[in-house]
Amino acid sequence: MLLPAAEEKLRNADTEHLFRQDSDYHYVVGLDEPEGCAVLLAAPSGEVKLVLFVRPRDREKEIWTGRRAGVEGAKERYGADEAYTVAEMDEKLPALLEGAETLWFRLGEDAGWDARVARILRGLRGGARLGKHPPRAIVEPGRVLHEQRLVKSPEELKRLRKAAEITAEAHMAAMRDGQPGRREHQVQAEIEYAFRRRGGSGPGYGTIVATGANSTILHYRAGPDVLKDGDVCLVDAGGEYDFYTADVTRTFPVSGDFTKPQRVLYELCLDVQKQAIEAVKPGTTLDAIHDLVVRKLTEGFISLGLLQGNVEERIADKSFRKYYMHRTSHWLGMDVHDVGDYYVDGKPRPLVPGMVLTVEPGIYVAEDDETAPPEMRGVGIRIEDDVLVTPEGHENLTAAVPKEVAEVEAVCVR
Repeated sequence: MLLPAAEEKLRNADTEHLFRQDSDYHYVVGLDEPEGCAVLLAAPSGEVKLVLFVRPRDREKEIWTGRRAGVEGAKERYGADEAYTVAEMDEKLPALLEGAETLWFRLGEDAGWDARVARILRGLRGGARLGKHPPRAIVEPGRVLHEQRLVKSPEELKRLRKAAEITAEAHMAAMRDGQPGRREHQVQAEIEYAFRRRGGSGPGYGTIVATGANSTILHYRAGPDVLKDGDVCLVDAGGEYDFYTADVTRTFPVSGDFTKPQRVLYELCLDVQKQAIEAVKPGTTLDAIHDLVVRKLTEGFISLGLLQGNVEERIADKSFRKYYMHRTSHWLGMDVHDVGDYYVDGKPRPLVPGMVLTVEPGIYVAEDDETAPPEMRGVGIRIEDDVLVTPEGHENLTAAVPKEVAEVEAVCVR
């Protein structure tokens, strides 16, 4: 198996983005440095040898960018059986890959690595008359790694619980800070300060703070818009802790109290979300949970006059998507949209203990929706929690984040 480390990426000019290691590489190696790669060699006996290619120690460069593990650190601290510098990759990799029946490598993700692997394979094929044996197949490593990552270990769950704890504090800080006159990016700053103050590395994904009609834009990012009395503010934010992230959404009233139309939409969304969480248990599927949410929301849309007709018709013609247009759940872990197949052999994957998923129904009434009651236009509601599948059913990892109407209004008291 060949796993490249992440590369540093330029933000603009000669300034880099904050480095984030590739999740698969970190899962296997634990080394948080750019460049290089890990090679895992499996022997017929079942033993696995780890070979690391890393940046060399360099006193002058380390003064600027921090200490490096180096070759010796790769062996002593990260368990490499062999370690070399990144400059030696092109020389050493062909011999390491020669003779392997299968090369586990992700094609199509990095053009530079695709080209390097292609050169190595061409060289090995060209030496076939001299007894060289290139791998017979290239296989996506996610078929193994992502199956492992999908079911969390006790150590991984500790990290996810800590991320959830950090995120709960951040969301309550947002509710307290999100008063009339504040700007979205100021609320974002409070959230991300709370992540770091409680020990997180920062946000696990781009923080969404959306006030007023911005709340109906699914992946809106915090901007300069001012929070106004009478509006709702939707916050989708998750803190990352030791490479594991939470993913939580709450919607709160800027004034401190929901208006009657906002409360009606909020309570519909909350009731459906709680039913969906109760449905999480071993053996069920994300499709089944989503179907439940679609049915219950569609019933609500019809009862509120947002849709006309009967439930079966509105589900069949997908007109519910006017107000609920995304899926209910995704896997969660090292990545906010974590790895793992959603379908196995063409069928929805049954849940098993140790999986972690989000449950996040929403209702989005566009500002220019002339068919909706005027008092509901420009209101977006989403409520999202992180749920662990347990042998007995489920555990809501983010239950500490207030979501009942009275709880939210109590935190938002002005």
